[in-house]
Amino acid sequence: MPTIDILRQLIAFDTTSAKTNLPLIEFVEKLLAGSGIVSHRIPDPTGNKANLLASIGPQSECGVVLSAHTDVVPVDGQEWSTDPFTLTERRERLYGRGTADMKSFLAAILAALPAITAADLTIPLHIALTYDEEIGGLGVPDLVTALQSLPHLPRFCIVGEPTGMQVVTDHKGIGTYRVSVTGVERHSSLAPLAVNAVEFAARLIVFIQDMAHDLAETGPFDNGYVVPHSTVHVGTVAGGIALNIVPGTCTFEFEIRDLPSDDLSAILRRIQTEASRLQLEMGGGGAIHIEPVVYLPGLSTAQNAPVVEWAVDLIGRHDTGKVTYGSEAGLFSNARIPSIVLGPGDIAQAHQPDEFVAIDQLVLADRLVSNLIAWASR
Repeated sequence: MPTIDILRQLIAFDTTSAKTNLPLIEFVEKLLAGSGIVSHRIPDPTGNKANLLASIGPQSECGVVLSAHTDVVPVDGQEWSTDPFTLTERRERLYGRGTADMKSFLAAILAALPAITAADLTIPLHIALTYDEEIGGLGVPDLVTALQSLPHLPRFCIVGEPTGMQVVTDHKGIGTYRVSVTGVERHSSLAPLAVNAVEFAARLIVFIQDMAHDLAETGPFDNGYVVPHSTVHVGTVAGGIALNIVPGTCTFEFEIRDLPSDDLSAILRRIQTEASRLQLEMGGGGAIHIEPVVYLPGLSTAQNAPVVEWAVDLIGRHDTGKVTYGSEAGLFSNARIPSIVLGPGDIAQAHQPDEFVAIDQLVLADRLVSNLIAWASR
């Protein structure tokens, strides 16, 4: 199966977000060049990573974007039963880091290159690869800019995150934030004269936790999601250097995952207001600073939108879904490229030890690409 052969090679590249993705990009460039397809790198500021954009077919028409991120999450500390960077087949499953999230979609596209180039395309196909999606979608804005500079803005975009080959029309947005709390450090025997940064950070963390409970109780709600409301949680905390020193600094990170119908800025303002109140309580020696880190907007595509009707016809499956995880689709959609999420694999396997994709999902992905080629050749 050509898709499995390509996937095996893609998995062998350790494209963990902390590392370069250039070897994988070079591999894809060579495959494209071998089919006579010109591609263009869009490097990051360091030159150690790059997006890749390739357009196939007549540029006088509005095309379709097939988008995949190239990076994967780390395997450190996970107990794998196989080498995560060697594709391993077992019981009709293919194991390896990135099999579900999301190199299988890319493998299906690359395996179809001979068919794509042999077809008489009347509508262009744009292969769009990004870097650093897993740490906040850092690469995709430059790729979106490149798409906007094409002679014609693409008519549709498929982001190939794992959806079990179901068309996904909606997902939540993700905002991540870093909080730095500065107090007044003292020897612990003088604790009443200090301002304990850890204690004030803890009070703000409890406020965030209480707000999370409030969101769960009061909404707004959208029962199309497994978790039908916006969420907020604290994921990391660091502070203090020794028990006998009142800590002068503490940092923590929190995230907001907002429904497309909710107002992330209103949720954030509640946290900022409480931070300002606590800072006043700290006195002149204390400060609380909230710094935005990344934001990926949510996706909300109408059920009767042309991109949805087109996608469900392509795969022959007419049920659609909503997911709680984020993707780059919201950024494409905000750039006036109507988007859906559709790809092989199960999100429950993503980021897990012994991540896998079922082979029958690759069969469906191959069928999707084949149907897309036929549609683009009408």
